[in-house]
Amino acid sequence: MFKKILIGFIILFGLYYIFLFSHIAESLKLLFKVIPMLLIIILAAVQKPLHIKKYQLLIIIGLIFCMIGDYTLQWFLIGLTSFLIGHVFYIFAFSTTNEQKVPTWAKITLLLYGVCMAIWIAGSVLKTGETILSIAVIAYISVILTMGWTAIRTGSKFAIIGALLFIASDSYLAINKFVTPLAFSHEVIMLTYYSAQVFIALSILQYSEIRSKVVQ
Repeated sequence: MFKKILIGFIILFGLYYIFLFSHIAESLKLLFKVIPMLLIIILAAVQKPLHIKKYQLLIIIGLIFCMIGDYTLQWFLIGLTSFLIGHVFYIFAFSTTNEQKVPTWAKITLLLYGVCMAIWIAGSVLKTGETILSIAVIAYISVILTMGWTAIRTGSKFAIIGALLFIASDSYLAINKFVTPLAFSHEVIMLTYYSAQVFIALSILQYSEIRSKVVQ
């Protein structure tokens, strides 16, 4: 019951920040941005999985760094670094699993997508003379695609959906920021972002159920 109530509050605060953003006082916007993430961290922490405490801990640490990234994204490179660290912890969490192999078609798709995004986005940044930022963008693309790669290994549909939504959110953000303005950028970026984090948090219990069947 508590988990359902918590998810309800995540949805409520998330939708409020996404669709009523313009009505929030400027001084409170960052606070309302991180409230859904704080609730998602609590959601990840209150679950009581069996056999995968390490997985849960790594996911929670990743969520915390992403929440810090939400606040510090106003200083872009600092926020980007925080998200990068968050993804590394997700990779560590997903890498503790090995429930299924990554299909060849998925490997090829992720690699091609990463190469295309790196050429397009990092290339656009490089044209402005921002060499360090373009390198950071390439590093970020590599890490987030690795996160998607390792998520597939968990065998958890929630982890895979969360990773793919995160890739979609970050891709939309990067294109909007560095290449060309996109329609409804705030709504699309934040909706996919919050959804991704919820699915990743819920993957804790789902992966626990997968491991429990293996142990039995």
